[in-house]
Amino acid sequence: MVRIRLARRGRKKAAMYDIVVADARAPRDGRFIEKLGTYNPLTTPAKVVLNVDKAVKWLLNGAQPTDTTRSILSHEGVMLKKHLQVGVNKGAITQEVADARFDAWKDEKSARVDTKKDGLTQKQTAAKLAQLEAEKKVSEARAAAIAQKNVVVEAVTEEAAAEEAPVAEATEETPAAE
Repeated sequence: MVRIRLARRGRKKAAMYDIVVADARAPRDGRFIEKLGTYNPLTTPAKVVLNVDKAVKWLLNGAQPTDTTRSILSHEGVMLKKHLQVGVNKGAITQEVADARFDAWKDEKSARVDTKKDGLTQKQTAAKLAQLEAEKKVSEARAAAIAQKNVVVEAVTEEAAAEEAPVAEATEETPAAE
């Protein structure tokens, strides 16, 4: 049995995956028949680079995707394209209609992805601005506390200077009196 599955690569805790066609008996990261693309789950949103035509060809030839790979293929439109191609093969629709439906779905999907990316970007900038405002408030509070501390020290030194001045005048007068 031929499977479409993920083969792990990358370093520890920074995994990337290759989407491969392999014999079901082959090791996970071992021998494969063909590489269809890559999947990087660590980016936001997850980045998938996939050769859709090769994936559809393998699905039509009977390759079975794993659950995770089926989800990725569905997200990328491979399963829809396979479904439309089966309809073309049976004569239910023409190739032009199938291509038009797939292109319409693809345009709608890219618009949804773009709005989601824009929303994430706006959320990140709003969070960054809120963090900067919070840091400003903390910084201003610290500066006020330091200024208040310095004012108290200056007042004490002025009072000490005022008290020391009469004592200094008294010591100066005593030698003159002798």
